[in-house]
Amino acid sequence: MIRISPIRLIGAEGEQVGVVDTRDAMQMAQEAGLDLVEIVPDTRPPVCKIMDYGKYKYEQSKRKDNKTTGQQEIKEVRLGRSVKIDPHDVQIRVNQARRFLMQGHKVQITQRFRGREMVHKELGLERLAEIVEQLGDIAKVEMAPRWVMRQASIVLAPDKNKVEAVKRKKAKDEEAEKKADAELDAQIAKLDAADTGVDDDDDVEATEGEDDKKAKPTRKVSNPVEDEISALLGE
Repeated sequence: MIRISPIRLIGAEGEQVGVVDTRDAMQMAQEAGLDLVEIVPDTRPPVCKIMDYGKYKYEQSKRKDNKTTGQQEIKEVRLGRSVKIDPHDVQIRVNQARRFLMQGHKVQITQRFRGREMVHKELGLERLAEIVEQLGDIAKVEMAPRWVMRQASIVLAPDKNKVEAVKRKKAKDEEAEKKADAELDAQIAKLDAADTGVDDDDDVEATEGEDDKKAKPTRKVSNPVEDEISALLGE
């Protein structure tokens, strides 16, 4: 409800109507089947417009969403509390920055200095330069080293073309690796199947043993008593 009167009115087509009484403006909006909306409340008289309020709110929210989507989030990666950070820990931070960049985020890398380390600022700057070189395949420097108190920071932004190239290469390598694994599995299965069969040498040895048995019939042992009985019976 607009309580102040008069107001500066803008018509439904964007035309400048001028300063009018608030009740008259509301009647004009009703006759047009629209709403009277206060768009600049901080001026005197306030500025109001005849419009479709629901459509106006929808367009406002859409513009806000588009603005939020277009913004890149800046992730901060800190290289410990001193330039004496272990090289292994530095590499972990570099890998973290790489992950952020691959996700499309900008990365601020910060090197801190303690005590007398400020006398040797070049050590920290050299480390930042090394990190830039390591991430050069996917990123570019957006902000050169900047000093704030006892720390130096750089900002890297993802290079979209390079990031996409790395993603394509990674996908290709993964596909080739899967293919190689499938071929290896097939070869292993083939070898396993061959190992479960009977060895040819075993077949030869078995056959030779059977032939020897056939070639050498068993000789019956003679019994004298049985021989004498057979002679008496005329056998």
